[in-house]
Amino acid sequence: MTRRGILLFAAMSIIWGIPYLLIRVTVAEISPALLVFSRTAIAAALLLPFALLRVDVRSVLRHWRWIIAFAAIEIAIPWLMLGTAEQTISSSLAGLLVAGVPIVGAAIAVIVGGPDRVGRRQLAGLLIGFAGVAVIAGGDFEAENALALVQIAIVVVCYALGPFILSRRLVDVPSLGVMAISLTLTALLYAPVALVSWPATQPGQDVLASIAILAVVCTAVAFLAFAALIREVGPVRATVITYVNPVVAAVLGVLVLDETLALPMLVGFALAITGSMLATRRPEPPEAEAAAVELADGAEGAES
Repeated sequence: MTRRGILLFAAMSIIWGIPYLLIRVTVAEISPALLVFSRTAIAAALLLPFALLRVDVRSVLRHWRWIIAFAAIEIAIPWLMLGTAEQTISSSLAGLLVAGVPIVGAAIAVIVGGPDRVGRRQLAGLLIGFAGVAVIAGGDFEAENALALVQIAIVVVCYALGPFILSRRLVDVPSLGVMAISLTLTALLYAPVALVSWPATQPGQDVLASIAILAVVCTAVAFLAFAALIREVGPVRATVITYVNPVVAAVLGVLVLDETLALPMLVGFALAITGSMLATRRPEPPEAEAAAVELADGAEGAES
């Protein structure tokens, strides 16, 4: 991975390690639909003016079908599902389940083919990373109903598909335009529902602060960085950040909430980092693998 890829990967690992806690705090007082609307409306208000000034929006809108698909699959559907699920399950369990995104992404890469193939080393990294997240979560599998688990499964599939849309169908479209329009469309979609579910009393300061952080940092800034990461390392390796996100959440729990960092969490941290490093390595091209096999065969022939 290039230095730029490493920096983007590290940034996204931290930025998207925060939302699980903030979503859990927010949906305790407002509806998941209102949260989606607030988050996308604020982020769209920040990005859309820059997109109108710096991007030829008409050229972006020529790809309107795939932009609508990206907005639905990456934002509108999974954010509602995640917020609804976190009303009944813990944020750590949500993070653990969402960590299955790279596995689904690897399966999609095998099905659709192309340059994002997954080699044995990368597959081993994906499995090691998932095991690390499971250890960090500490077996917190309590859920009040199975529907929440189905909702998280939908989130996982959507998060795995979204990067493929960007890398395969919107690769030459300016990221700023794609993200600004996608957020705007989602905000418009959820506006009527948000108005109906508007709370009778003003939410607390912690909820308002959580919404602001989710919108500005975890959406407006994060989406631009994520698009750059996908272009740098590919859609499968980009989703490996979901292995590091729960690690970030655990560290924040220790630093902010004075939680205990137990030995299993340290072991899980090591597994998650190791898995991420293996999974984000680019596989050798077939030509290089063939050359290596021929070299090995030649060496054996010389010895015999």
